[in-house]
Amino acid sequence: MEFFKQVDLDWMGKAKYFFALSLALLVVGGASLIKNGGPYYGIDFKGGTVVDVRFAGPPPIDTIRNGLTQQGIVNATIVPVSDISNPNSNEVLINLEEKGQGSEALDAGKASILNALHATLGSGEAGKQDFNAAGASTIADVLVRRDPLSLGANAADRYTQLAKQIVDFRDKSHGGVITNLNDVSAVGANPAVIAALRDAFYTSNFAIVNVEIVGPKVGSELRRQAVVVTIYALMGMLVYIAFRFEWVYGAAAVLAVFHDVLITLGLFSIFHFEISLTVIAALLTLVGYSMNDTIVIFDRVRENLRLMRREPFAAIVNKSINQTLSRTILTSGLTFLTVVVLYLMGGEVLRAFAFAMVVGVVVGTYSSFGIAAPIVVVWNKYRGQGAAISAGSAAEKRVAAAARR
Repeated sequence: MEFFKQVDLDWMGKAKYFFALSLALLVVGGASLIKNGGPYYGIDFKGGTVVDVRFAGPPPIDTIRNGLTQQGIVNATIVPVSDISNPNSNEVLINLEEKGQGSEALDAGKASILNALHATLGSGEAGKQDFNAAGASTIADVLVRRDPLSLGANAADRYTQLAKQIVDFRDKSHGGVITNLNDVSAVGANPAVIAALRDAFYTSNFAIVNVEIVGPKVGSELRRQAVVVTIYALMGMLVYIAFRFEWVYGAAAVLAVFHDVLITLGLFSIFHFEISLTVIAALLTLVGYSMNDTIVIFDRVRENLRLMRREPFAAIVNKSINQTLSRTILTSGLTFLTVVVLYLMGGEVLRAFAFAMVVGVVVGTYSSFGIAAPIVVVWNKYRGQGAAISAGSAAEKRVAAAARR
């Protein structure tokens, strides 16, 4: 499929504008990174506690923030969770960066957040458990002990099944938060069962969905490994392209990828997105995607060098980019549509990952023809070889020289 036929755009004539745009993006992103003291690392890399809290109604964010402050928690951040598929998820993530060392500091951070939530939003009834935090096994144990249905020897299996139905109903139909135990009658719980549950549990307007804890030492090690993995990936690609083409092609492709990663990090800083393990995965995906698009253009340049030996090198590069333009629009366009949907509908957990992919697809595609290709052209002009040069092996160069003679 070709969207364009006989395209004749002078890409290399616009190279100075491409360089100016990239420089502007790099400067703005770098200024933001300097202002913010570096990238905004997530809990994965800096260590701390993340508490996922779901509410029966709209989360009282101001109330939560004031409650955390009153409990002495001043370095916590509250992030509402919402997306286009579920704009009213009634869920927030409370992030607390831990400065201390060891499991004691992390457990203290978890306990301080939970205590602040209960002190602010209500701690329930004394001697009773939070129904919204109870699992199926806990509910089944309560029912087996009380045996409200008088099942006797067959109580365990029947109550285990009923408890699973109640938990599924709570989590799937009520978003994990039930404010009135009478609601469980919808899954077959009769008044006797509800009374037994009411004696053992209390209900609240929120539930702790998940708690994640990462130690600062583990976070520091993960950060170091992420940098090392990215550098190794770039070095491997540099060696491959230098072997398949020439070293200048490999250097240009790696510089373009560095350009992509730095711009993405700058935009993360500007829009205050966290750098997490999933974002590192997105950056490595970006490296491979951008490199693939660049190699496609370079491979077409190599083919055209054999067919257009007397043409200026810049004209050959322009021709190669124009010939691969339809392919670029197909692959980049479809990928872009996919990651945009992921960004809009993937939820808060995937938000930063999807943002990195959206930026990466755009910047990676742009850098292939706007940065990598012009770098090769500039290098060949610097060497004084404005006419076509061979990008193949030494044997191919000798054959080309013999043909010219």
